[in-house]
Amino acid sequence: MEIYLIRHTKVNVEQGVCYGQKDVDLAESYPEELEVIKEKFKGIDFDAVFTSPLSRAKRLAVDTCGDMPVTDERLKELNFGDWEGKVWDEIKDPLLPAWMEDFVNKKCSNGESFVMLRDRVLEFWNEVKSMDCNRVAIFTHGGVIRTINAIVKNIKLEDSFNEPAADYGDVNIITIEK
Repeated sequence: MEIYLIRHTKVNVEQGVCYGQKDVDLAESYPEELEVIKEKFKGIDFDAVFTSPLSRAKRLAVDTCGDMPVTDERLKELNFGDWEGKVWDEIKDPLLPAWMEDFVNKKCSNGESFVMLRDRVLEFWNEVKSMDCNRVAIFTHGGVIRTINAIVKNIKLEDSFNEPAADYGDVNIITIEK
């Protein structure tokens, strides 16, 4: 099985703003970025297509694959809770320093930890791997892709940030032997 992990394209968010599950607009460059992704998928048929419900991923999924995408809440980015939409340097939450020291295990204020993200993504990933499909597309976010790569490569979450990150509009293909 080939599983295509597609990160949404660039967003219209100022540098330094925390926007995990906040629904944000796509950048003005979206039409050009969409065409690049469509070109990568020319001649490729997917048996199943999944997308995060956040508009930046869902719009790309629909614009690329029509009405085929199935929305799955587990494909959302990390939930930063009370920090969503705030500039990182202006967050005054007393939990921030502890989270920065151990974001893998510590939750954001009214948000989630990286372990919590991994748990929901792992549940989704195991379901996808059990499907009888040849090709699956997953339109999602950087944190979810990082998590899937850590699962596939059997890397500790603590070490997953030593791996290259998926850039906006990147397409990564993972092959699973059945």
